[in-house]
Amino acid sequence: MSGVEPDAVRARTGTGVRAVDEAGLGAARALLHAVFRTDPVSRWIFPEEGHREERHPGLFGTFLACAHAYGTAEMTDDGEALALWFDVRDGALRGGEELAAALDHVDPGNTRLSALGEATDEGHPHEDHAYLQAIAVTPGRQRLGIGGALLRHRLAVCDRQGLPAYLEASSPRSRALYERHGFAVRGSGIQLPQGGPVMWPMWREPGG
Repeated sequence: MSGVEPDAVRARTGTGVRAVDEAGLGAARALLHAVFRTDPVSRWIFPEEGHREERHPGLFGTFLACAHAYGTAEMTDDGEALALWFDVRDGALRGGEELAAALDHVDPGNTRLSALGEATDEGHPHEDHAYLQAIAVTPGRQRLGIGGALLRHRLAVCDRQGLPAYLEASSPRSRALYERHGFAVRGSGIQLPQGGPVMWPMWREPGG
């Protein structure tokens, strides 16, 4: 795959790419909530809608805060697409202990939230890689290539570094999107307990 620089993203989508700064954290958190509040995994974690509206912003706000502090949180200049990446080195996610501690405060007593962490941790690769925790595009602006351009931007960085990438797709639609960008399902699907959905672990070799 050829490198995709911010100017190339701008040419394809009309907007560039920038790191999320302190001033942009609020808007980024709102975007993550808007996009993922109806995701199959989010609906499983918080099955009651009122409770989901109360706690779900904190869940993705925690992912955002830790990616901002320890990984990579970047968005398009127009604020309509956002990606959260973490680094895994020597078998450990950078900022992983801080992330786990913060997640304990999102919804104390929610056994599904802890079950999600256990299920995804169990199969997480130990090789050095970039871990895509979330990518979000504003509702109404999806399927226009914005998210794909943002994804290609970071994958080009991985290619230059010779670094694989990993994620867990939470829906058949997202799985198909990632397959178009060089990811392949790795191992068996992750079946969440208590009637939960299936997540697909996906891996991409550099240059995929």
